[in-house]
Amino acid sequence: MVREISVGNVVFGGNRPLVLIAGPCAIEDEALTLRIAAFLKELTTELGIGLVFKASYDKANRTSVTSFRGPGMTEGLRILAKVKAEFDLPLISDIHDISQIAPAAEVLDIIQIPAFLSRQTDLLVAAGESGKIINVKKGQFLAPWDMKNAVGKIESTGNDRILLTERGASFGYNNLVVDMRSLVIMRETGCPVIFDATHAVQLPGGAGTASSGQRQYVGALSRAAVAIGIDGLFWEVHENPDKALCDGPNSLPLQDLKGMLQDILAIDAIAKGHNGN
Repeated sequence: MVREISVGNVVFGGNRPLVLIAGPCAIEDEALTLRIAAFLKELTTELGIGLVFKASYDKANRTSVTSFRGPGMTEGLRILAKVKAEFDLPLISDIHDISQIAPAAEVLDIIQIPAFLSRQTDLLVAAGESGKIINVKKGQFLAPWDMKNAVGKIESTGNDRILLTERGASFGYNNLVVDMRSLVIMRETGCPVIFDATHAVQLPGGAGTASSGQRQYVGALSRAAVAIGIDGLFWEVHENPDKALCDGPNSLPLQDLKGMLQDILAIDAIAKGHNGN
């Protein structure tokens, strides 16, 4: 049985309804971040779905040295703290080295380990020692059954508040593919499992000096994953994805979210036997 993990009034796991993790890929500026948070808060309240707000203060693994990375940790955490204060939302963001854990833990409710760092023992252990909920993104190079080792590293600290996220596996050059079996296999660890549908349609480095993406497939993959019985869905969203400074090609426009979520929540209720309740 998958354990339940609570953050504020949001609960992942068990047989609870789906939780949405959403926000812009990177913090571009304070005003845009607050507008997106306000939109997501209103929408998820209307639909009765739990929300965790996501935005990165630093995107350390961009394709090019000239790519936009975000405002940095100090300014980014200040903006995220304002999101929490104004909208009473749990927060998640990435950390990239051990020195970031302590300041991030003062603001974030969930510390995220990026996919490329999912084997880094010292980082996983230090994150676990923070006592925060840890979301580990499965590396594009890892088999789903390998994630039990990442779980074991964090659990060695006495922290079992762990989420696992599927975001696709490398499939040749500049392409990812999702093995839906991985969602089932990773849930066998007892950890709630998240499906990162927007990164799953990313084409890493596909635009030469930047990644490309195929956002037209996000809805189909999301519906398939939810039908399996996952615990959370991860979407990067933007007011105007074509002008986003990070991951625009695989981000969803805000105006598309309501219809997609209504369909997905109906599937989630059937998959978990909630009968829409």
